[in-house]
Amino acid sequence: MSLRRGGIIAAGEGSRLRAGGYAMPKALVPVGGVPLIEAVIGNFQAAGIDALVVIVNEQSRACVDWVRRHFPSLEVEFIVKTTRSSLESFLEVGARLGAGPALVSTVDAWCRPGDFVRFVEAGRRRLPEGSVLGVTPFVADENPLWATVDAGGRITRLGEGAGPMVTAGFYLLSAQARAITPPAHLARLRDYLGWLAECQPLYAEVIDTVVDVDRPDDVALAETLGLPEPRDPHGGDR
Repeated sequence: MSLRRGGIIAAGEGSRLRAGGYAMPKALVPVGGVPLIEAVIGNFQAAGIDALVVIVNEQSRACVDWVRRHFPSLEVEFIVKTTRSSLESFLEVGARLGAGPALVSTVDAWCRPGDFVRFVEAGRRRLPEGSVLGVTPFVADENPLWATVDAGGRITRLGEGAGPMVTAGFYLLSAQARAITPPAHLARLRDYLGWLAECQPLYAEVIDTVVDVDRPDDVALAETLGLPEPRDPHGGDR
């Protein structure tokens, strides 16, 4: 199944990071010296996605210039808009991705590139019938969206009463899922995902470790998790 274009949601305000001393836009907050936006772009490139749509808010225009400078050959379209919710950002990005399946990530979902690639590869196998959410047992989020998954990998419940996994901020939507218009009353991205799980095949792919980077403590946690594996003094990696 062809999957060439992806989207990045980077329109959040990052207020908790700013309160913790980070003066730059959230997408430019470094984890281990690598800005979040660079890490996510690297994940997409590792997964073979070579064209992106990125949404940033109007106070984060510096992100546009930063990406243009550091990825001059990247095929990327920017949307500069301050949205009311992550769902609005998600739909704005989706409207620019064209028909077919699409891969979307939030900019603050930090994971190792190899884990992201495995998620995409597993998700491709669910296409064209099913859509896929990344989920993780590693709960590093103040307000997680819990997910219940059956033995076949299908998500049976999202939100209240669900568990033990939480959504990870990675979404691979089928062409069929993207073609249906969500109800106008949905206010949040999690509301949309819950609705989608009720009307379309929605599967989970487990990623062992994903950090939702919202606070300085999350940056420190991601940096710790991103360290190389300790080397065995007798030779080889442990």
